[in-house]
Amino acid sequence: MADWIILAVISLITAGFSLQWLLPRRPNWVGDYGLATPNTLFDTVFLFDGNRLISHSDVALAGYETVQDWADLRRLLKRDFPTFPETPETVRTEGNLIVTAIDCTIEREVLCEWIDGIARVQLRERNRETCPITRDPNDPIRLAMDQAPYPVLLLDRSDRVRWCNAAYVSLVRKARGRDADLTEPLFHRIQGQNNLGRKSRVSVAVTGSKNKLWFDLAHVDRDEGQLIYATDINAIVEAEAAQRKFVQTMTKTFAQLSIGLAIFDRNRQLALFNPALIDLTNLPPDFLSCRPSLSSFFDRMRDQHMMPEPKNYRSWRRQMNDLVEAAQDGNYQETWSLPSGSVYSVSGRPHPDGAVAFLFEDITAEITLTRRFRAEMGLMQSILDKLADAIAVFSDDGTLALTNYAYNQLWGEPEETAFELATVLDVTRGWQEQCMATPVLGEIRDFVEMRDNRTQWSADMSRRDGQSMTCTVSPMQNGATIVRFSLGHQPEQTSEIQKISA
Repeated sequence: MADWIILAVISLITAGFSLQWLLPRRPNWVGDYGLATPNTLFDTVFLFDGNRLISHSDVALAGYETVQDWADLRRLLKRDFPTFPETPETVRTEGNLIVTAIDCTIEREVLCEWIDGIARVQLRERNRETCPITRDPNDPIRLAMDQAPYPVLLLDRSDRVRWCNAAYVSLVRKARGRDADLTEPLFHRIQGQNNLGRKSRVSVAVTGSKNKLWFDLAHVDRDEGQLIYATDINAIVEAEAAQRKFVQTMTKTFAQLSIGLAIFDRNRQLALFNPALIDLTNLPPDFLSCRPSLSSFFDRMRDQHMMPEPKNYRSWRRQMNDLVEAAQDGNYQETWSLPSGSVYSVSGRPHPDGAVAFLFEDITAEITLTRRFRAEMGLMQSILDKLADAIAVFSDDGTLALTNYAYNQLWGEPEETAFELATVLDVTRGWQEQCMATPVLGEIRDFVEMRDNRTQWSADMSRRDGQSMTCTVSPMQNGATIVRFSLGHQPEQTSEIQKISA
């Protein structure tokens, strides 16, 4: 009987020790880490024989139903405890381990113990000596850090991540994958007190992509290590790249232009010029590369005799001020006749942000050609005015192009309506008012508008004042037509007009 009593006592004592081993050791803070329900009030304990789960505390049933082995538990813990051992062998080798969360505002830690060949894992309330930062879950500072859109992390003196916010965790997983070790920092500590207040720009490569994420880093020294604030500047970097590409494209485009271009920024400093400007102004490239001011630029052009010579310097300076003001409004447009005989067309155009652009175009050939054409036209007009016959020349579109002095004496000056030239219909109506009724005028209108089968012909006409005349209609090249009125001449005498048409 005594033996049975002793056996019963030993069984009760053994059961008591087993319950003490399996049951939670102390209450824990209520928290949701994706590992347990918010109603968990006690520590969670798991027992492993090798990789196989052999037992757990009752509270471990809440949220850990899928745990069958060590790998299942590690998969649930690695988000907040990335340094949790991969296998129980690590616990056996190193002995007892305390695994803290990557985010020290999480008030839990994992205790791993090796007891007589059994690995014991306990999720318990954090030891405040391990991480003294303790905050209420509703603390505005904690909420601000957790929900901040930009990554924030704390590096210890060993350059390891001690804690970080959700944005940093998301960035690490995007850059290195979901299984990345959060303790390995993407950004490193900066050395030197003078560098702490300066922002540094860094890029982060994205796994499986050629794109990079750009951040401005701000470092703050702390007793625990160094705080790093990373500001997303991808939009700024993309804008800068687009601006550089645009400037390069514009530079290549401007390099092919024959028009000289000079762009002055809002401070009136030369910001951009093309090679044609050097050729047109004879200004040295080194002078332009030094970004001269607008006044220095035009002073140098004046010294190079690349501007119209002013009567005096004061009036010239006033003229330059007016030039800049007109260019800001986009109204500056002048033609410069230089002492060398060249002619430049100079225009000023406003640019965004207060910049001003000046365009220099050499129009010497155009002006020379225009002057030559005008001289030839003047000579042709003089020849026509010497003829005794009245001459009217119609262009291919049926408008009156030329008349001579005899024509003006016979029919009067041709009228123009606003900027429109008189048409053959308008002109023949004027003739009809001064002539006897005749079908010749209708035939002239038809002939001028014809394009094919045009042959010279003549007809007699009479004016209302009794004066008779012969009208000769001759085709010219490019669809033009000459109408000649001869007073007292025979139709066949057309040698002079044929010479002119030729």
